[in-house]
Amino acid sequence: MKKISSEKLIEEISNLIIDVNYKFSEHIKKKIFYVYKNEKEKYSKKYLKIILENLLISEKEKIPICQDTGLPIIFLEIGNKVQIELGKYKNFEDVINKGIEIGSKKGFLRKSIVTPLDRKNTGTNTPAILHLIPSEGEKFKITVMAKGFGSENVCSLKMLNPSEGKKGIENFIIETVEKAGTKPCPPIFIGIGIGGSFEKCAILSKIALCEIGVEKSPPDIMKWEKKILNKINNLKIGPGGFGGKFTALDIKIKTFPTHIAGLPVAVSISCWAHRVRSIEL
Repeated sequence: MKKISSEKLIEEISNLIIDVNYKFSEHIKKKIFYVYKNEKEKYSKKYLKIILENLLISEKEKIPICQDTGLPIIFLEIGNKVQIELGKYKNFEDVINKGIEIGSKKGFLRKSIVTPLDRKNTGTNTPAILHLIPSEGEKFKITVMAKGFGSENVCSLKMLNPSEGKKGIENFIIETVEKAGTKPCPPIFIGIGIGGSFEKCAILSKIALCEIGVEKSPPDIMKWEKKILNKINNLKIGPGGFGGKFTALDIKIKTFPTHIAGLPVAVSISCWAHRVRSIEL
């Protein structure tokens, strides 16, 4: 049985929320560098150059990549042979939120979390959105996504008629990106969740975003992802909305069995500042 103390978990979460806001994953950085090298549109290329310069400054000076340090979204993969020693804390959520609070203060991250109706700031950058994923053995993996709301506000979900099939799904994805336009700060990353229920497809789309550049899709899905990505880039919204070849940098699709009467589809969009980090304890 693997035992993890609340103090250890708080420390790791605190470091992760800072790290995810200060430094890009290498595979994301490489994608941005690739499109910078291959973009021909003058102002789009200049926009991408500024992004790359921003990444260097952020990493060197240890300051946030973007002023919107995001809503913390946490995925915890927990095996059946892992025990969290909560100590003075009531549950997982309290431990996670304490880590976010400490990390946000230590890393000088903007406090962006408010109550939905009276818009009162919680003052701690919490509560985070927490998803628990059952696993096996002693696996304990933490994935943190810092989700900015310029892109979150243009995400979309639709309950399609099953008869609309793959063509209907493609149309919905393209329409969502086209409607979003420049609002999500392109070039964007896209996570697609298909199947399950209303809430399941939305969670799938977020998991898909977390797996961009990390997990490969099955060959048939990968082929479909490339097809949709080409269609999106043919919209020619381009980096910063200046036109050009690259509106989106990557797309990931995840599916789940659904009811015979339904075809739920969720589109999660991330701006170019796609901030996801994972560690295993």
